[in-house]
Amino acid sequence: MPHSRLRIAAEPAERADTLPVAAPIRQLEPYKAVSSLEHIHHNPDIEPHKLDWNEATVPPSPKVIEAITGFLGRAHHLNWYPVLNSTNLIERLARHHGVPGERMLITNGSDDALNTLCTTYLDAGDRVLVASPTYQHFLVFAQSRGAEIVHHYAPDPFETDVDGLLAALARAAPRIFYLVNPNNPTGTLYTPAQIARLLRAAPDTLVIVDEAYSEFAGVSAVGLLHEYSNLVVTRTFSKAYGMAGLRIGYALAREQVVADLRRVFNPKSVNVLAQVGAMAALDDQPWLRAYIAEVDAAKALMADWFAARGIECRPTPANFVMVRFEQAPWVVKLLMEEGVYVRDRSHLPNLSGFVRYSVGTVEQMKEVLARTGRVLDTLADPVR
Repeated sequence: MPHSRLRIAAEPAERADTLPVAAPIRQLEPYKAVSSLEHIHHNPDIEPHKLDWNEATVPPSPKVIEAITGFLGRAHHLNWYPVLNSTNLIERLARHHGVPGERMLITNGSDDALNTLCTTYLDAGDRVLVASPTYQHFLVFAQSRGAEIVHHYAPDPFETDVDGLLAALARAAPRIFYLVNPNNPTGTLYTPAQIARLLRAAPDTLVIVDEAYSEFAGVSAVGLLHEYSNLVVTRTFSKAYGMAGLRIGYALAREQVVADLRRVFNPKSVNVLAQVGAMAALDDQPWLRAYIAEVDAAKALMADWFAARGIECRPTPANFVMVRFEQAPWVVKLLMEEGVYVRDRSHLPNLSGFVRYSVGTVEQMKEVLARTGRVLDTLADPVR
């Protein structure tokens, strides 16, 4: 029988279920984003009060809606990429902050700014000092670069601790120091003078001051940019401006820092509707001031309501309060059944029993407190 020239292909090697992951990612726990949207959609008969993510509780300024719908009603060119680097918005922000445009980077939410900072400045093994407990997603960005997180916990989580941070900076010599101001979830607020002390103590450390809630607090470190080259301030339109769904934020820093960030930043990453909406939002400062005043009044209302019931409530300079319950997980669960969605922070270090309520308008919070009262009555008398 003639020798066949056919060759039987070897059995393919068994494929791995997953491709190998980069070394810093292997031990990384993903950010646990707990969303109430699914529960809200499954309970359409209950008016929801979504107070779990510190979003604004009302739509943005009518000028934002008018600008976006007006843009869509014209020859809008959604088939084109947006204005590169959002230079249209940078011009407005430069006037708003009194900071040259060369010191600004517009990003896809301030999360994008934080991630870009970590990508640009962190190598594996670098230390990152974090004033904790704080915003958790930043830790994911830093750890994805192989950085070592060094937590500093103040003796009292609701008080500033400049001396403790100065000692931590000296010990750790970190590449980056991350400070949310005012802090989420504790509301601690460092003054520009206190931040300046930290900047002077660590001239070789990049100090990131995350000002997601700065509009509510009325305090900002932006003025320190003129004096300190190791400062970066991040801001967002997601909170006070009510534009979380459009995903737009920005970073302010010295020109060289911004130039370094642009090495890896995608200049077309901010969508055109976010650009249009943000410019309109900046043009309606009376709306912003009115909403902030409403939130302040609602925080005072909540503080009085809980105090009258002997329940610890800590208002913050941001748009949320922290309330301590003996049965925090049950309170959160029963509030959800009432259509009120809050954030359980009781598992965080030094925050046992605390639940975070985002704060909206006075009328909204009156209804939230009425539902909270029903929950407390149920816990006090479960056979009702």
